[in-house]
Amino acid sequence: MAGIAEKRVSVLITGCSPGGIGNSLAREFHRNGLRVFATARDADTLQDLTSIGIETLSLVVDDQESVRRCFSEVNARLGDKGLDYLVNNAGRNYTVPAMEADLSEIRATFETNLFSIIYICQVFLPLLIRAKGTIVQVGSIAGIIPYVFGSVYNASKAALHSFSDSLRVELAPFGVNVTTIITGGVQSRIARIKRTLAPNSMYLPIEEEYDRRVLHSQDGAMSNSAYARSVVTQILYGPAPWRWIWPWAQGRQSWIWEGNKSWVVWF
Repeated sequence: MAGIAEKRVSVLITGCSPGGIGNSLAREFHRNGLRVFATARDADTLQDLTSIGIETLSLVVDDQESVRRCFSEVNARLGDKGLDYLVNNAGRNYTVPAMEADLSEIRATFETNLFSIIYICQVFLPLLIRAKGTIVQVGSIAGIIPYVFGSVYNASKAALHSFSDSLRVELAPFGVNVTTIITGGVQSRIARIKRTLAPNSMYLPIEEEYDRRVLHSQDGAMSNSAYARSVVTQILYGPAPWRWIWPWAQGRQSWIWEGNKSWVVWF
């Protein structure tokens, strides 16, 4: 069985806690026959994935020592084989009026949504180069069409998109691809933290609108299982209706658009 596992295409996914996008991505990659390394802050919370044969690891994305430990474990398990896909899915939302945002919260949001991703890419790069692999960044439509009260989150995702565009060019000579997913409304855990306006907020007269905005990404949201099916299919087999020529295409798809209203930017 170990010999079979070593031959499978591999993928590591961050942020795989139950109920979220990462968990569904792990299941879908597994369904397609990949060797999946699913990670979360505490691997013990991923028993639902372990029970179906998915390998689980603890990874705190904004803890550099944790990232290095995870790399060492994955490297040991893969042996001479590199990592085919690195999916940076873990993210943090922060929906607060720009002029009332807390600087420590802003830093924490950028730490999770940008800086930790940069570091994870740096640490896992040797495995990706070895496999001529692909980095998949889970971005957001909010980084292209900003939403009100989401200035910090919008900016962190816009920064991730820009970073990934440059990274794509810089890693191309080494055979490593970079794909950015522009994610629209998808059922996820990202809006699980209940936020309220401060007692002295100048936006209290429109508090009802603010409360609606905090949860707006879940309005009419695509199920995370449907999102995962579409995204994994495009990552592995290319975009419809061109899949029949995909084996002869140059490189990999640079952008994937999926989720409720993800295509609104085109209209």
